[in-house]
Amino acid sequence: MGILLAGIGSIFGFLPFILIAFIIIQGFFVVKQQTVALIERFGKFKSIRRSGFQWKIPLIDRIAGRVSLKIQQLDVMVETKTMDDVFVKLKVSVQYMILPDKVYDAFYKLDNPHAQITAYIFDVVRAEVPRLKLDDVFEKKDDIAIAVKRELDDAMLNYGYGIVKALVTDIDPAEEVKVSMNRINASEREKMVAEYEGEAERIRIVKIAEAEAESKRLQGQGIADQRREIAKGLEDSMSVLNRAGINSQEASALIVITQHYDTLSAVGQNTRSNLILMPNSPAAASDMLTDMVVALNATQNMNDAQKGIE
Repeated sequence: MGILLAGIGSIFGFLPFILIAFIIIQGFFVVKQQTVALIERFGKFKSIRRSGFQWKIPLIDRIAGRVSLKIQQLDVMVETKTMDDVFVKLKVSVQYMILPDKVYDAFYKLDNPHAQITAYIFDVVRAEVPRLKLDDVFEKKDDIAIAVKRELDDAMLNYGYGIVKALVTDIDPAEEVKVSMNRINASEREKMVAEYEGEAERIRIVKIAEAEAESKRLQGQGIADQRREIAKGLEDSMSVLNRAGINSQEASALIVITQHYDTLSAVGQNTRSNLILMPNSPAAASDMLTDMVVALNATQNMNDAQKGIE
């Protein structure tokens, strides 16, 4: 019994040391990377502890809070009206961080940074967008983001916050406005298609006309060459007939008669030729020759008479 009481007495003798050790251990704490801890002593700010293994005075010091130094992002939806009376929703994303040398200001001066940043975003967007038309809002969204960042830089620096980037990530007009814009774009594209098709048709017509003109030019040149060769052949025939003692008028009549029979022969060789009714009496050729000679003589006499009058 005495031994038991001695053991219990020894335990109670070590109890204060155990309690003190426990309290001392409670003073150790760890601060994570990119995080700082703010220490208060009896409710008053004492120090800032960086990442690593740290110790505070137990029961006297306390961790008032931990602040992350990482870059954070806040997304804000703002609804406003453009200069052409179109209501539009803009999604503005702001990337911000607590400046390492202004942790005290960020923790003690500003109670709700999200609400503060959101208020400034609303103020800037609703001041910038009403001065722009809807199409200009899409084109100048970077200018809106720059204006937001500039305003936040000036305002949030006093609270220990730095603005890394401000972006307008989405522009969402009303549904009926989007439908109208799509119709306008579709109409513009159809107009462009019609213009291109009209230009293509014009080019096609011009090329066809140019091809036809070139074809007729070549055809005319071919006919002229043909007639030139025919005239040359007739000239040669006339020379041969003249050397045989046949005068020009008789030679011309003879050539015409020859061409007449050549034509009849060509018509007879083509089975698909149309029916041609021509004089075919025994004296037809003789009469035709006589008529041609008389006509040529009359023409020659008229030409001679005209020259005499002149």
